[in-house]
Amino acid sequence: MKKVRVLVVDDSSLVRQILSDGLSEDPQIEVVGTATDPYMAREKIAQLRPDVLTLDVEMPKMDGVQFLRHMMPQFPLPVVMVSALTGKGQRLTFEALEAGAVDFVTKPSTNVARGLEEMLVEIRAKVKIAADADVSHWKNKPKSTRPAPQKSQALAVSTDKVIAIGASTGGVEAISRLLPHLPSTIPGIVIVQHMPPVFTKTYADRLNEQCSLDVKEAENGDRILPGRVLIAPGEHQMSVRRSGGIYLVDCKKAPKVCGHCPSVEVLFESVAKYAGANAIGVILTGMGSDGANGMLAMRKAGARTMAQDEKSCVVFGMPNEAYRRGGAEKLVNLDSIPGAILNLLKG
Repeated sequence: MKKVRVLVVDDSSLVRQILSDGLSEDPQIEVVGTATDPYMAREKIAQLRPDVLTLDVEMPKMDGVQFLRHMMPQFPLPVVMVSALTGKGQRLTFEALEAGAVDFVTKPSTNVARGLEEMLVEIRAKVKIAADADVSHWKNKPKSTRPAPQKSQALAVSTDKVIAIGASTGGVEAISRLLPHLPSTIPGIVIVQHMPPVFTKTYADRLNEQCSLDVKEAENGDRILPGRVLIAPGEHQMSVRRSGGIYLVDCKKAPKVCGHCPSVEVLFESVAKYAGANAIGVILTGMGSDGANGMLAMRKAGARTMAQDEKSCVVFGMPNEAYRRGGAEKLVNLDSIPGAILNLLKG
């Protein structure tokens, strides 16, 4: 089996050593080199041609985000960010994901020994996933033409439709491209994006600044309303229920489902049960099969469904499984999904 060739980029010699040793424990991974800053990294990329980069978010001379913005249009390469849990670290992480990074891991802040081992297990898994990611769409990519957000002044008091979206690897960028093209009058949206706790609130706040919709991290009992987007909180399972003529979300600590908490499967199963034909389901880029059976349940309950196509996916795993199992009616390019949702609502 061909090994995944990794270049480790971090200004700390200790972190470079820890990551190099930790990644090398996996027989499927080969660390081909290290770099102390983006300038050295650029030379090593040309010289070593790695399959994947691990990149520190905060570095002197040029931070990871600036480096990605320069690198991805010229030399698209799967990147896994290594992030701090600080406010600045979170902000830079999301900027990095929007600039082309495939995924991220967080540095341990408490119980360092245990947290370090957990991080190394996570980064080994994510590096191998990243090796199969398709980031070719970043080649010569122009700057975003995201529409300027214009917030609605008021939310309607009820909704008869629910739009449920699930995503994993590559989903941060996909969702940030999708939501700004939806009007503030759209039915309420509930989203599961695989993400650790703390980051989900920062992510929701960031999306809220980027689009005309009102985006927030979901809290137990929140109402699903037109123009509102609820993001499932990390380490909580989010489900939808109906109370009279309104829809609400339940957000509770619960075991992982399909290996995830929050899980797309949990969300979609609840939408199938309580919204039925009043729902639209969308599954975006991601590794694995989370949400595939839930989307099938939605479709059987009368919901309209779609999945992101392979060409526009970073990882085609989740959409492919949803389509293969019969849950997704069709595969749609990411840029066409907003229009496809609006057409279903008109119909």
